Amino acid sequence: MAELVLFHHALGVTPGIRALADQLRAEGHTVHVPDLYRGHVFERLDEGVAFSKDIDFDQRAEEAINDMADGVVYMGISLGVMAAQKFAQTRRGAKGAVLISSAVKPEEFGTPWPRKVPLQIHMMEKDEWVQGYDLDAAHELANSVEGAELFLYPGDRHLFVDSSSPDYDEAAAADLKERVLRFLA
Repeated sequence: MAELVLFHHALGVTPGIRALADQLRAEGHTVHVPDLYRGHVFERLDEGVAFSKDIDFDQRAEEAINDMADGVVYMGISLGVMAAQKFAQTRRGAKGAVLISSAVKPEEFGTPWPRKVPLQIHMMEKDEWVQGYDLDAAHELANSVEGAELFLYPGDRHLFVDSSSPDYDEAAAADLKERVLRFLA
C-alpha cells in the first residue's frame, strides 16, 4: 500500500478533505494531511487564498514533510498542488503525484519532471479557476511526462472532490477516487 501526503486547498482542512483521506485509508493506504492553516477553515476561496498569502505556506509545507522518508506520493487539491507538485519534482525519492484542480508548468520549480515519477492530473473542463495557465500546464505535463494521465471531467466546479464544498460533484469525485486508487496500486 502507498504512503501519501494530501495537501489541502485554500479553504483549509475541511470535513471533505478529512473524508477523502479516510476513504483512501479505508483502502489500506497511509495518508498524512498536514494542516498548513493550523486550524483555520474558510468558506470562500478568496478568503483562503488571502490567508495563504499572509502565512508562509511554502515553509509550512516544507516543515510538514521534513521528517518523512522517501517513497511518498504527493497529492494536492487546488492551492495544495503547489506543494505536491514542488515536492514530486524536487524531493529525492518521490513515488508519484496526484494533482487535482490545478497544475503548474514544471519550469516553475527550476527542474524538469523527474523520470520514473508517475503523474495523474484531474480537473473539470470548464472550471474558471483553471482556465488558461493551469489547464495549459496540465496539458504540457500530460504531453511531456511519460505515462502521465490527464482526466478532464465535464463541468465547471473547482473543489469537486471535496464533499463538504458546494462545488462537490459526486459522480466526478467517485471517478477520481477510482482512478487514484488504481494509480496508487
